[in-house]
Amino acid sequence: MAGSELRTARLLLRPVNWPDMEDMARLKADGAAFGSMLGGVRSRAQAEAEMAEDVAFWAERGVGIFSIIEQNRFVGMTGVHERPDGRGLGLRFALFPWASGRGIAREAAAVALNFVLDTGIERVVAVAREDNRASRLVLGSIGMSLLDQFERDGHTMLVYERRQTPFYW
Repeated sequence: MAGSELRTARLLLRPVNWPDMEDMARLKADGAAFGSMLGGVRSRAQAEAEMAEDVAFWAERGVGIFSIIEQNRFVGMTGVHERPDGRGLGLRFALFPWASGRGIAREAAAVALNFVLDTGIERVVAVAREDNRASRLVLGSIGMSLLDQFERDGHTMLVYERRQTPFYW
């Protein structure tokens, strides 16, 4: 995990770890931030269990979920996890509502996605509700392509993917 911190002009992305637990628990309990995520808002116990999974995932795979820090303040999360539906590595991002609308999700998700693909992982997917225009705009703007759709809980879900682009001579 050392050396996996990523920086942009305004953001720091660092692999999520136990010092982020309080911020992550608040984010995952916020309906506006996490309500449309797979599984919805989380209890404290669920957030702690996911933190343990995320820390272990980083140790196993060398990729995972990042905390997004702007001006020394936790504003959200992005990165990849193993999707429970068997679709593979899935990109996720969520911000506190007060941090939304300034391009942070796009900036952070793009950097995280490029990091993951640069490790040699060939394919990353993302799933967004059809009516979640903001997430769909982020996914399109970071080079993810619409691949498929399915129904879940009465909602049309759109599946996006981005593959590592092979270089040919």
